Amino acid sequence: MSAVTENFPGTGLVKRAMRGSAWIVLGYTGGQAMRFGANLILTRFLFPEAFGLMALVTVFVVGLSMFSDLGTAPSIARSPRGDDPDFLNTAWTIQVIRGGSLWIASCLLAWPVAAFYGEPALLYLLPITGFSMVIAGFDPTRIETAHRHLAVARVTQLDMISQGIGILAMITVAIAYQSVFALVVSSLVGTTVRLWLMSRYLPGDRNRFRWEPEAAKELMQFGKWIFASTVCAFFSSQGDRAILAKALTFSLLGIYNIGYFLASFPILLGQAITGRLLIPIYRETAEDASGQSWRKLRVMRFALTAGLLGLVLCLAFTGVPLVHLLYDDRYVAAGAVLVAVSCIQVPIVIGLSYEHAALAAGDSRGYFWLAFLRALTQVLFLMIGALLDGLQGALIGMGLAALVIYPVIVWLARRHRVWDPLHDLVYAVVAGALALLALWLNGSALVALGP
Repeated sequence: MSAVTENFPGTGLVKRAMRGSAWIVLGYTGGQAMRFGANLILTRFLFPEAFGLMALVTVFVVGLSMFSDLGTAPSIARSPRGDDPDFLNTAWTIQVIRGGSLWIASCLLAWPVAAFYGEPALLYLLPITGFSMVIAGFDPTRIETAHRHLAVARVTQLDMISQGIGILAMITVAIAYQSVFALVVSSLVGTTVRLWLMSRYLPGDRNRFRWEPEAAKELMQFGKWIFASTVCAFFSSQGDRAILAKALTFSLLGIYNIGYFLASFPILLGQAITGRLLIPIYRETAEDASGQSWRKLRVMRFALTAGLLGLVLCLAFTGVPLVHLLYDDRYVAAGAVLVAVSCIQVPIVIGLSYEHAALAAGDSRGYFWLAFLRALTQVLFLMIGALLDGLQGALIGMGLAALVIYPVIVWLARRHRVWDPLHDLVYAVVAGALALLALWLNGSALVALGP
């Protein structure tokens, strides 16, 4: 791991960004590799219905978290007071209160959700999984401080350790009991270990309960649009499973969830990089009147998009044989889902690096409108597709939604003077053509998803 620091020495913006990106890639890749390995093991002990059931639990837990997000992380990243102890402690106090409130909400939701989906197990799965939000509420703001200064090495290392321990606990319970409860254990153990490691080994002052009215006002003012944006982001990122849980069997939902999990690696990696690095990079770029930073940003954007699209297209071309190789016959349809979702992500990756320019400039309202329109188009197109043609129609709807929202991303990028038309044109032509080829080559597997 020290090779990251040796290959990217220095304190300049580009060096810090490259070093931070390398650590985020290393951490995310390591975490996904552990999750993937665990996923393969769990498919030997659990049935597809268990993955479908846990996917539904995740929808509601993530939904609660996103419905109450006040944007403390981007606030700390962009605010001039981002290193002020009073500001940080006020943010931490809000975070703790939020965590407790979310757990109460998960308990209250358990019965109506179980009744709506006709699944009694949700009565205990939701409250138990939801308790992880209480634990996460106590995470120290030193995590966000490290990201603010692009110093993510230790955070990444501690994250990987906590994920590994959580996954080990999950596999142990799955082997012993062959129950969906194994998936719940991973969340609780991993979150608890992460809190202890971050509190114990990250440098900086310990957080204390504090309520400074001025800091709270700044956080709330910026966070109100982040809150609205994350409500919309919930429907964009989790709405597919909430809708498909009603339209499909839990077995088919579990197959979809596995295909989506495999296909989501590149886009989630890209979101991890852009979400953590681009706000401070855009903040520093805006202060450079010479334009030198913008030129460096263009090079970083081209490199980031090339790497992510390379991963996306690799999965698009190898998805079906990859699933055949790794999973048994019960999960074979996940290969077609993997191909389809990978191709859908091509326009998303092309516009990925623009969105955080709005947050860096304090334009949380513009960021909200993008999130709102993305959620509206995705939910609408997905519902229409699912009603007309089941899973196959839902995937077509998701692809159309990704294309329709691209002009809105361009609007936001132009508003903050970060749009790069040459970047978009090059990758749209090359990656778009390759994605169409992948869909054509896997046409028979995609047709088989239909009713």
